[in-house]
Amino acid sequence: MGKKLVIVESPAKAKTISKYLGSDFEVLASVGHIRDLADPKEIPAEKKKASASLAKFSIEVENDFEPYYSISPGKAKTVSELKSALKGCDELYLATDEDREGEAIAWHLLEVLKPKVPVRRMVFNEITKDAIQEAANNTRELNDNLVEAQETRRVVDRLVGYEISPVLWRKINRGLSAGRVQSPAMRLIVERERERMAFVSAGYSSITAQLAKDGIDFEAKLLSIGGKRIATSKSFSESGELIQDVLVVEPERAEQLAKSLTGEQLTVLSVEAKPSTRRPYAPFTTSTLQQEGSRRLGLSAKQTMDLAQQLYQEGHITYMRTDSPALSQQAITAARAQATQLFGADSVSDSPRIYGAKSKNAQEAHEAIRPSGESFRHPDELRGSLGGKAIALYELIWRRTVASQMADAKLSTTTVKFAAEAAGEQLELSASGTVVSFKGFLAVYDETREDDDAEQAKLPGLAEGEKLPAQEVIAKSHQTQPPARYTEASLVKALEEKGIGRPSTYAAIISTIISKGYVVKRGNALVPEWISFTVTRFLEENFGNLVDYEFTAKMESDLDRIALGELDRSSWLGQFYFGDDGLKSLVESLGDSDPRLINTFEIGDGIALRTGKYGPYIEVEEEGERRIVNIPEGLTPDQLTHEKAVELINTPPVEDRILGQDPETGHDIIVKDGRYGPYVQVVDGSAKPKTASLFKSMSPATVSFEEAVKLLSLPRVIGEDPESGQVISAQNGKYGPYLKKGVDSRSLSSEEQIFEISLEEAIEIYKQPKYGARRTAATPLREFGEDPASGLNVVAKTGQFGDYVTDGVINATIPKDEPLDELSNDRAFELLAIRREKLGVEPGEKPKTASKKRR
Repeated sequence: MGKKLVIVESPAKAKTISKYLGSDFEVLASVGHIRDLADPKEIPAEKKKASASLAKFSIEVENDFEPYYSISPGKAKTVSELKSALKGCDELYLATDEDREGEAIAWHLLEVLKPKVPVRRMVFNEITKDAIQEAANNTRELNDNLVEAQETRRVVDRLVGYEISPVLWRKINRGLSAGRVQSPAMRLIVERERERMAFVSAGYSSITAQLAKDGIDFEAKLLSIGGKRIATSKSFSESGELIQDVLVVEPERAEQLAKSLTGEQLTVLSVEAKPSTRRPYAPFTTSTLQQEGSRRLGLSAKQTMDLAQQLYQEGHITYMRTDSPALSQQAITAARAQATQLFGADSVSDSPRIYGAKSKNAQEAHEAIRPSGESFRHPDELRGSLGGKAIALYELIWRRTVASQMADAKLSTTTVKFAAEAAGEQLELSASGTVVSFKGFLAVYDETREDDDAEQAKLPGLAEGEKLPAQEVIAKSHQTQPPARYTEASLVKALEEKGIGRPSTYAAIISTIISKGYVVKRGNALVPEWISFTVTRFLEENFGNLVDYEFTAKMESDLDRIALGELDRSSWLGQFYFGDDGLKSLVESLGDSDPRLINTFEIGDGIALRTGKYGPYIEVEEEGERRIVNIPEGLTPDQLTHEKAVELINTPPVEDRILGQDPETGHDIIVKDGRYGPYVQVVDGSAKPKTASLFKSMSPATVSFEEAVKLLSLPRVIGEDPESGQVISAQNGKYGPYLKKGVDSRSLSSEEQIFEISLEEAIEIYKQPKYGARRTAATPLREFGEDPASGLNVVAKTGQFGDYVTDGVINATIPKDEPLDELSNDRAFELLAIRREKLGVEPGEKPKTASKKRR
C-alpha cells in the first residue's frame, strides 16, 4: 500500500489523529487557512489597471464577484512542506473541519496543491479511534455549496468593510470600521445604553416580616393594604410612570407600618400547594455553551471557545461549532447508561429524549457538543490531565449531556397568605417556598443558579387560622433600576434570538468590538464608549440596512440558503451590491455632512459632548470663547447626565497651579490638565514652552515640585556604552518608557525605571537580542521542546507584558486566562504559529523591520 497524506488544520489535531491511523498515513497541519483574499497592494499593476474593483477590494465585482486569492502571510513554507509531502503520497485526505470554514480550507488546499493523486474528503465529529477510522473508510466529495457559502460571506464582509470603513475615516475618524455582524452587535449595546440614559427611576417601599415555626425561619412580604396591592418594580414604566392600579407606599408610612406590625400576630388565611415539573435543557450548542460558560464559569466567549477547541482536539468532546442540540443514538445510549449507573434507573426518562434545532442551516449536520466516544469519561478521570478551566468546561458539558436524558424534576410550591392589622390598616402578606420532591436531572445539573425563584426557602407546616408573631419587620426603600447592560452571555443570546450572525463567530465579534475600543468590559457588563454612539448613529442615518436587525437576519438566512444550494450566489451578490438599495448606490449617494455635527451629542442647555481623536470631551462657550472639559476616565455614558455635565464644567480645573520656580530659569512651573492628559510646564512666555507629561501614577492634584523638576529634566542621561561610546538615555514616549542608544531603542517595564535604572542594568538590556528574551528571567520558566515548524527550542519567559513563549526568534504572549502551568506543548507551538501568521513570516524567520526612507 502507498503512503496517504492527511491534512488537518492544527498541529494539536494532527498529533491526536496520527495516533489512530496506521503507519501508511502521514498527518500534517495547514495551521488554519493557507490562502485568503489578497491585500489590494499585492495585486499586480496590470491587473489593477484592468479592474478598478480588483484594485479596491481584491474582488472583480463586474466579473461575477470573482475573488483574487493569495497565499496568506507566513504560509509559504507550510505550502511548500505540504507540496513536498504530497509528492511521496498516492492519496490525499482533506480532513479539515466539517463546516463552512473547514470546507473552504479543504477547497483552498485543493486549489493550491493541485494534487495528481486521488483526493478524498474525510470528515468526523469527534476525535476518537473509532470515529477517525470510520471517517477514513467513508470519505465523500467536497461540498461545493458549503465552499460557495463561505466564499460569499468572505466577499460580503470585504465589500462592507472596504466600502464603509473609508467613509467612517473621512466623516468621523481614522481607524474606525464597520462589519456585517459587528455593527448590529454594537448597535444592540448602544441601544441598551440609550435606554439606560432615558430611564427615569421611581421610588417605592417594601415591608417584610420575619416568622418562625418548628425551627424553620421564613419571611412574609406585604402584598396589600386595605385590599389594594402595593407597588413593586414592575408597577412602573421606564419613564418612571405608574402603569398599574397599585398603592405606592412612601418610606415614612412603610417605617410606621413596620414598627406597628412588629410583635403582632399574623393569621394564616390560606395554604395552597401546587405541584410542578421541570424538564432538562437540551445538550449544548455553540451559543448555549458560550452563555453557560459565562454564567457558570465566568469565562468570556473567546475563552470558552478556546477551551472547547482544546478539548475537541485532544479527543474529549465532539466538534464545538454547531447549531444543533441533537444527539446521535450512540450518545443517547451513553448518556442514559451513565445516568442509570450513577443515579439509578428511576433517574432516567421513560424514553429517549429527542432534541431538535429551532432553525435549519448549514451547520445542522453536526451533533450537539457532548463528551466523545461510545461511553463518556467521567470528569474525575480527566482531572490529572486537564487544566482547571478545561476540566471545569468538560464537566459542564458532561453534566448537561447526561442530564438531557434524565427524568423531569418534580417540585412543589406552597404559597401561604397571612392577614394582620397594623396602625389601623388591614394588611395581607404572602410567603412561598419550593421543595424538590424528586430530583431527576437536578441530581447532575442543578439549574437553580439560572432562576432565582427555582428553589425558595422551605416553609413549615401551616394550617388556616393558625397565628404566628411577627418577630421582626423590616421596611425598605427601593428605586427602580434601568435595564441591565448586556454581558457576553446575554449578548450572545440576543444575537442568536435575532438571527444575527452565527454562534461560531460570536466570540470573534465580541473580541473585535472590545479590541477596537467601541466597547469596554466593566465587571461582566459590556459598556459602550462614546465613539460607538457616533458610529452607530452615522450608520443608522446613512446605512440603515447594515444595522437593521431584520435585514441582517434575512441576509444570514440567505447565506444559509446558498449553503444548502437553494439560492444562487451570483444573483444574490449582484442584488446586494448593485441593487437599487445596494451597497454601491448607498455609498455613492452619500451627501456631504459636517463631521463636527456627526461627532456632537447635545446634553442640554447649550452643553455638547463631542467625540474627538483623543476621546470624548464636553465643549462649552464662555464669554465667546470655547472651553474644553475632559470626561473623567470611567464615567459611563448613562452617568453623564445634564446635572453631571454642569458639575464637571463648574469644577475648578486642576491647572495653572504654581508648583514653584524652575531652578535653571526662575520661571514658574505649573501643572495643567490638558486635552491629551495632565502635564507640567515652564511658563517662560515662549511659543513652545518646555513641557513634560505626568507619569500614570501621578495626579495633577498631588504632583510635587520636586517631581515636576525631575520630569522636566528628561531625557535622563544614564551613561555611555563602553563598547560603542554612544550615550544611553531614558525617556518617556508615546508608547511608554524606553531606553535610547543612537537609533536603537528598548522598552522599559515601568515609568519609574526612567529615574531608577543604572548603567549596568541598561547595558544588560542591550545585550539581549532585539527579537529575543529581553527583560526576562535568566532561566526559562518552562521548556516545551522543539517546535515542529521551526525546529527551534521553545521556552516560556516573563516580560514587560506578562508571560510569553519564544523560540528565540518570535515571541507570542500567553493569554492571561491560560495559566502557564496548564499550557501544553502543542498550545505553545500553536501560539507561535498564530503570531508568525500575524507578522507574515515563515518559521525560523525574523520579523521584518521597517526601513527609514532617506529624504
